[in-house]
Amino acid sequence: MTGMNGSARPLRVALADGRGPVRAGLRERLERLGVVVALEAEEAQGLLDALQLQPVDVVLAGTGLAGVDGRAAARELHATGEHTPVLLLGGRDDPIRPPPAGEPQVYGMVAIDATPEDLYQALVHVLALRASRAQVAGGLASPDHGNRDDARPAGGFSARELAILRLLAAGSSDQDIARSLHLAEGTVKSSIASILDQLGSRDRTRAVLKAINLRII
Repeated sequence: MTGMNGSARPLRVALADGRGPVRAGLRERLERLGVVVALEAEEAQGLLDALQLQPVDVVLAGTGLAGVDGRAAARELHATGEHTPVLLLGGRDDPIRPPPAGEPQVYGMVAIDATPEDLYQALVHVLALRASRAQVAGGLASPDHGNRDDARPAGGFSARELAILRLLAAGSSDQDIARSLHLAEGTVKSSIASILDQLGSRDRTRAVLKAINLRII
């Protein structure tokens, strides 16, 4: 089954929360998105042990994790050298939030009762942020992205298209992208249309996910 990233390998997540009903509700919504819940854990040590045997793309950690909250669990993961991104589960009606400063393992927060669409958006941002951090850590970011329109450094995309893809992953609007890259907004729109066509995606969110999964960005 094709997952939310549009590839043959679906996104794999771990659900870490001591409350069975919370995990069941999240599992049902995630599976509707084509996301595989590869493992579940009720306490932090169990999560650590399971991740050694069953790697996942993202850990969703709640506040009911056997006496510790999701942030504490994320710190324990980081301390052991396990760098799987953690998406914290907040209280009901909490908005999707960006990652807090000073907690490198935490990639954001989403409400426990988030709709499938909100979960989808939160996971998109986690994957985009993970890709961005990996590029910086590996020295892969080029100082002249967007300056050479004819270069095709990755997957047949020009430097301009790669720059636009990265800004889309960061949640930038067409106007923001145009200002950042000193382009006309019409040029941005036509470039995005070309990107969607090359990736075979119907919308921008799926295009970003596919680009991340294919390691284009």
